[in-house]
Amino acid sequence: MKKATFMRDLLQEAIDRRSAIDFPDTNAYRLVDSEGDGLSGLTIDRFGPVWLASEARSREPSPELLAEMPAVLGVNALWWKYLDREEKTASPRCLWSRAVGGEYRAEPSHLQVRENAMVFEIDLAAGYSQGIFLDQRLNRRWISKVSEGRSVLNLFAYTCGFSVAVARGGGVATSLDLSQSYLDWGRRNFAANEIDDQQHHWCRGDAFEWLARFARSGRRFGGVILDPPTFSHSGRGRDRRLFRVENDLGVLVEMAAEILEPGGFLLVTTNCRRLSQQTFASLLVSRLGGEIEWVPMPPEYRGEQYLKTARWVA
Repeated sequence: MKKATFMRDLLQEAIDRRSAIDFPDTNAYRLVDSEGDGLSGLTIDRFGPVWLASEARSREPSPELLAEMPAVLGVNALWWKYLDREEKTASPRCLWSRAVGGEYRAEPSHLQVRENAMVFEIDLAAGYSQGIFLDQRLNRRWISKVSEGRSVLNLFAYTCGFSVAVARGGGVATSLDLSQSYLDWGRRNFAANEIDDQQHHWCRGDAFEWLARFARSGRRFGGVILDPPTFSHSGRGRDRRLFRVENDLGVLVEMAAEILEPGGFLLVTTNCRRLSQQTFASLLVSRLGGEIEWVPMPPEYRGEQYLKTARWVA
């Protein structure tokens, strides 16, 4: 099959490109990045010995992908995720797996991966995300480097990957999220890294309400991490709040900056494709002023540069 052979060559080229990138004590990263690797629509993320593939607008993997993936070195299992970008739903499932010696077996969905010497719990069968956003790898490494001796607020904490980085860097993390199940997942990530979660702080609730509460009480932080979802909602009835990054990020940035200590840092990052890099930059410049550092995506992301990141010091 000429098409299958062509795909195998492109897959191998993508793998070879990643071998030239330094991934210190890391086994989770983007392995194939769509157009950036000549494989339009196809992304593959590595989670240790397991690969998770997805093709844009494809509910089922192509026959060529199924035919050639077992032949590519370094993969023990292939999971498939259909992602509906409009409905934000996903249905991951295991396509095939093999044990040492070539014996095929069922692949468990839970595993642990390493990133910058930190350990994170992954659930391959989870929907939209598997427990960690791989495109934030360099931001987590930076947070670990600058958190020593600081109290750092991690808004929209999800499974608390940034909070683990704060703690590993010698800081005290305050993890805030609407979901108790995600905060519980975060505590498991702390345990996986042998971090005492009782030495850190955990808040469940709406980010706007907590930011206002911190401001009223005079609570200040040495750093704030602002990585909101593209869309979310909280509350019910008249108290229901809809959040959209393109509409509400500016207010969040102003509220976060207000509770920073002098010299405190603000990390703002979003993967919202509706918010252009130019609009993102204008939004931050108008509300923060001063010097802002713009941060590129990790080097294995060779396709669309959708993730926008800025660092600012009060």
